Order: sequence, then structure tokens, then C-alpha cells
Amino acid sequence: MAQDDHSQVKPKPSPEPMEPRISSMIPTSSWFTPKRLLAIFCVINLLNYVDRGAIASNGVNGSRGTCTEGSSCSSGSGIQGDFNLNNFEDGVLSSAFMVGLLVASPIFASLAKSVNPFRLIGIGLSVWTLATLCCGFSFNFWSISLCRMLVGVGEASFISLAAPFIDDNAPVTQKTAWLAIFYMCIPSGYALGYVYGGLVGSHFGWRYAFWVESFLMVPFAISGFFMKPLQLRGFVPAGSEQGPTPEGVEDVVQVMEASHGKDETLSLKAEHRDKSSDHHSKSKSATLINEKFSRFLKDMKALLLDKVYVINVMGYIAYNFVIGAYSYWGPKAGYNIYHMADADLIFGGVTIVCGIVGTLAGGFVLDYMNNTLSNAFKLLSTTTFIGAAFCFGAFLFRSMYGFLALFSIGELLIFATQGPVNYVCLRCVKPSLRPLSMAMSTVAIHIFGDVPSSPLVGVLQDSINNWRTTALILTSILFLAAGIWFIGIFLHSVDRSDEDSGHQVSNVERLSTMPLLQEKTGATSASPSLSQDH
Repeated sequence: MAQDDHSQVKPKPSPEPMEPRISSMIPTSSWFTPKRLLAIFCVINLLNYVDRGAIASNGVNGSRGTCTEGSSCSSGSGIQGDFNLNNFEDGVLSSAFMVGLLVASPIFASLAKSVNPFRLIGIGLSVWTLATLCCGFSFNFWSISLCRMLVGVGEASFISLAAPFIDDNAPVTQKTAWLAIFYMCIPSGYALGYVYGGLVGSHFGWRYAFWVESFLMVPFAISGFFMKPLQLRGFVPAGSEQGPTPEGVEDVVQVMEASHGKDETLSLKAEHRDKSSDHHSKSKSATLINEKFSRFLKDMKALLLDKVYVINVMGYIAYNFVIGAYSYWGPKAGYNIYHMADADLIFGGVTIVCGIVGTLAGGFVLDYMNNTLSNAFKLLSTTTFIGAAFCFGAFLFRSMYGFLALFSIGELLIFATQGPVNYVCLRCVKPSLRPLSMAMSTVAIHIFGDVPSSPLVGVLQDSINNWRTTALILTSILFLAAGIWFIGIFLHSVDRSDEDSGHQVSNVERLSTMPLLQEKTGATSASPSLSQDH
């Protein structure tokens, strides 16, 4: 401990104090660099959302066969046509994906405390690869529903753990910008998926769309197992605390005795051990499960008592409620209000451009402002409020061109929230809680946000039968989101990213995950660099 205290003072006059500003947890012997890690995660995220866009495309999703009164029937196309799905069954396919995603996300986040998170991503991507492959071989509604559920399970590990890895390895002054680049893959992936699904589905058949996706993900799934695993800050490397067990010591003693001719003693001990091992292993497993569950409940309590986290997620839920309904009902509302001939193309194009530009801009602006939690809430509330005002005004316009001009500005501002809102989720909790923080945020915004919003907006439209009024009521919920995030400005918010986790990391373990740009000058310079980066 004396050495650690001395080391925190000594590096001050060092000629290279600015080099470790990339607070990387990547070992110096790893092939990865922070930028390569970001690029790989962006490609994986892009593939995840290409899959979501592809299954919604006309080329893959298709349409059901129809019959006219004159008994002439046309065959259906895509999944819906091949399996003769009605609209309800077709809608269940997206819900099946969400079931797997929402159930598995907290599980993977909890496992990160006992299994190396990088390996967990490898496991999840392997499940995703096999599930998309099996989607191409599905033979009825139930088989493809099960496969879509497993696709959600596979993606769950990645969405829970990728953002903490990026947060660990991004330059200190560009953390929100790196998160924005990562989340920019969501709208661009959806857009690419629509095009990809349409082209592949119409030329080769919808099954090939899933097979190609699976093939493209294979190298990333393999890398999670065979490349040197990366460690998340706040977690003890798997196996680092495991020493020789009493059973292991006993085995060594018995072998030594046998080598000296004491076979009888060996057999007696072995027989006694066999009788007790069954009971011991069962009780040990039960204890381990109880410990993990207790730890999960303790972590959940910590999240729910964190006012900054709760306010951030509540605002995100209201925001996602509107965005989810926009993506589903937007083209239909545009067609009915403004009689757009190509409503799908127009809304899709506006969302893609505004999504990419707005998401990137939000991340870079927060970094320019100085990426603190208070500034993040200021940016969230301001951009959401002004964006909501533009979108609300857009639906009041009678002219389609006036609507598109205001709505584009509104969406540009609204999408600027993606980087800051996830930055708050990562930085308002201690490092060991980041995977669970991201997982529960994902669960909350889907369960209470975009999943119920589409049917509820449908019920509202059925009741009032006026798309303009329905769109205005929906858009007004964005003002609620802005108000909730405005409260966050006045909360006592502390960046807890440099707090110690529940597991203390030893000097040896710190050395095994040295920052990428730091020279291996010994233990005295390894420890403080991590503390000074943040």
C-alpha cells in the first residue's frame, strides 16, 4: 500500500503524463487498439440492426396470398406468404425477438461478475449466428418464432456489455462522441437492412438473407473465444482469486502416497470422497445460485435508489415511447394527413439522415461542452424540448413541404439524445454496475416505451379517427421527456466511473490490463495512470 501511495504522487513531474489520456483497459500485448475495438463493435451493431431491418423489409417479410371473388388467387411472398401468416402472427415475430432480448439482458449483465465479459459477448454472438442460420431453415410459424427469440438472446450480451467496453477505451475527452458513433449504427443499420432485405429477398429468396447475415457474423463470434480476452474496469479477471482448493491438495497428497506404495490409503480416501462429493457439489451449487441472486437483488436495489439513473431512464422511456410509435405509424400518418405517394421512402429517408447526423452531433456537442452528467441533462432536456416544438409545429402545417422542413429539424434535434442518454447510464453508476445499468435501461425503454406505444396509438386513432390529432397527442409526450430530463440538471450528480467496485483489483491484476499507450515501467506507474485518467 505504501508503494501505491508513493506512486500516486511521483508521476506528476513525469514527462509523459498526457499519453495515458486514452483510458484503455486493453493489454499492450493485444492486437486490439481502441479504434479497432470501436470499429469492430460498430460493425457488429450494424449487423444486429441490419437483421432487424431485413425482417421488416418487403423482400423478407413479404405479404400473404390473396384471393379475389372470381376465385383467382395470387401466391404470397416472403415469410408471411410461405407460412400463410396473418397480421397478428406476423407482428408476433418482432415480439418474439424482444422476449429473448429482454429476458437475457439482465442475465448476461449479472454473469459479467463471474465470467469474463469479452467471452460472454463471444457466447452471445455464437447464439446469434446459429439462430439467424436456423431462421433460414425454419419450416413454420413456431419454428421461426423460436429462432427469432434466440436471436434476441444472442444480441442481449452485446448490447449489455459493448457500451462499457467502449467507455473504458475511448479517449477521455471524446467518450460521448465514441458512444454516438456506436449508436449511429442503429438508424443506419435499419436503413441498410431495408435495402439489403429487399434486394436479397426479391432476387434469391428470404432464407438467403438470414444465411448471409449468419455467415458475416461468424468471424466476430469466433474472435470472442480465441482472441486474448479484454477485461472491463471494475471487474476482477476470471479465475484470479482462485487458489488451490482443499480437494486439490488432497489429490496431490494421495498421488504422492500412492507413488510410495500406499495404494490402500489412496483407495480408502477416494471412496470416502466419492460418497461426500455428491452432497457437497449440490450444496455448493445451491449456495452459488443464492449468492448470485442475492448479488443481483443488491445491484438492482442500488440502481433503483440512484435518483440520477432513475430520472435518466424515465426520460428515456417517454422518449422511446414516441420514437417507437413514429417508426411504426409515421408513414401511415404521413400518407393520410398529407397524401404522400411514397410515405415509406420519405419517412425512411428523413429518419436515416437525421438519425445519423443528429446522433453524431449530440455526442460531439456534449464532449465540446465538457462531458459531465449535469451538462448531459442540459443537452438532453434542451434538444428534446426544441425538437418536440419543431415536430409539433410540423404536424400543424397544412403544406407537406412545410411539414417535412420542420419535422426534419425536429428529428435532427431529437436524435441528438442517443449519445448523452447512454453516457449518463454508464457514468452515474460504479464500474461494476455498468452492464446491469445498460441491460435494465434497455429492458425498461422497451417494456414501457416502444413495445406498448404502437398498439396504444392504434387504439387512440381508432377512437378519435383523426391522424393529425393523434400525431399531435403523441408528439406532446416528448415535452414530458424533456421535463423529466430537466429535473436531472438539479440533482446531485456524481461521475462514479472511477469508484472501486465491490471486488478490489490487486496490483498484479492491474498490470495484466495495463492501458494501451502506457509504457511497462513497473508497478509504480501502472496504478496511478488508471486513477488519473478519470
